[in-house]
Amino acid sequence: MNVRGVIKGGLFAGLIINIGEMVLNAFLVAEPWEGVAALLDFEQSGSDIAIYVIMGFMMGIAGVWLYAAARPRLGAGPMTAIKIGLVVWFFAWFWQNVTLMTLDLFPTELMLISTMWTLVETPLALVAGAWIYSEAEDAAA
Repeated sequence: MNVRGVIKGGLFAGLIINIGEMVLNAFLVAEPWEGVAALLDFEQSGSDIAIYVIMGFMMGIAGVWLYAAARPRLGAGPMTAIKIGLVVWFFAWFWQNVTLMTLDLFPTELMLISTMWTLVETPLALVAGAWIYSEAEDAAA
């Protein structure tokens, strides 16, 4: 496994995830989230946002690491990256969002929008990260 490739590809995938999350939360569902924050008396700080960004990069790195580990069994390429992206999506987003929906803390529509957005965002980010990842880089080093 090419560790440098995992990190480079993972950071790129994380960048895609963070951009996607910014578009979703700052533009598409910003108004409903403001209403939820007001109801919960929650004010988001800069350190909260920094944690979300770091977690986005960590998710990208973990996803590309899983892709690199799966390549010998599933083959290299975008279909494997999509499969791994769906696995990452299931454990990172679907599981969490369904749990939050059952707690009835957030509007169901908002959670469904987030869940569907990340269903597209996560596999696309993993395809981008897998595109950067290469086994050959390790052999040359």
